[in-house]
Amino acid sequence: MALTPDLSQHTILITGAGRGLGRSMALRLAVCGATLGIVDVDAAACEAVSAEIVADGGQALALPADVADREALLAVAAQLAAHTGRIDVVINNAMLLRYEPLEAISAETLTRMTAIGINGTMWGAQALLRHYDPQRGGNIINMASPVANRGYPNTAAYSVVKGGIVTLTKVLAAELGPKGIRVNALSPGSVPTPGALGLNDPAEYERRSRTIPLRRLGHEDDNSAACLFLLSPEASFINGEILHVDGGIAAAG
Repeated sequence: MALTPDLSQHTILITGAGRGLGRSMALRLAVCGATLGIVDVDAAACEAVSAEIVADGGQALALPADVADREALLAVAAQLAAHTGRIDVVINNAMLLRYEPLEAISAETLTRMTAIGINGTMWGAQALLRHYDPQRGGNIINMASPVANRGYPNTAAYSVVKGGIVTLTKVLAAELGPKGIRVNALSPGSVPTPGALGLNDPAEYERRSRTIPLRRLGHEDDNSAACLFLLSPEASFINGEILHVDGGIAAAG
C-alpha cells in the first residue's frame, strides 16, 4: 500500500516544481491533502502544475520566482504564508542540471549553478524560519545526489553543488533541530526526467541501469514516496540524514 500520510494541515513550499521530480512530489503531496506553493522560474510551468492540482481537487498557488534571488523567494514565501497562515515544509528542489567536461565550464555556468543549488537552498531555509509555527515545528527537505559521494566524469560543477547541499543539510539539522525543525535530504539516482533526457541518450540510460545493484533506473514515484516518508510521523526522529533513493549505487561505491 502506498504511503499516504494526512498532510491536510500542512502548507508546503516546493521549488523547481514546474517539471520533473519537483512536479512529481507536488502532485503526490497534493493527493495527501497538503496546500502547495509551486515555485519555478518558468511561470507557465508554475501555472500548469498548480492548475493540474486544483483540477484534481487539491490546493495550490502558482508562485513564479528565481530561487537564486533571495528577495524574490522570500517574497513568494510570504505570499504563501499570508494565504495559509504559516509554512510547515520547504522542499528545496530547484537546480540547474548541466554536465560538461572541466575545460568547458564557464564562470557564468558555475555561478548560476551555485546560486540556484546552494544559495537557493539557504534562502528556502530562511523562508521556513520566517513563517513556521514554533509550536508545530517544521521540516526542510533538500535534494542531494549520488554525485556528491562518487566521482563521475563531466559533473564537476554539479557534483560540487550537490556536495555543498549534503554538508548544508547536516549543518542545518544541527542548527535548526533545537527549534523543532528537521532537515534531511533525498539523494535520487538516475531518473529519466524530461530535463535529464535532454542530457543523456537512451543508450546511456541502458548502460546506467546495468550498473545499479537493483538493475533498473529510478522512477519519479520512487523519490516522491521517499519524500512522503520523511514528512510522515514515522520519520519524526530522523534529522540530518541523506536518504539515498538510488537502487544501491551509493552502497556499491
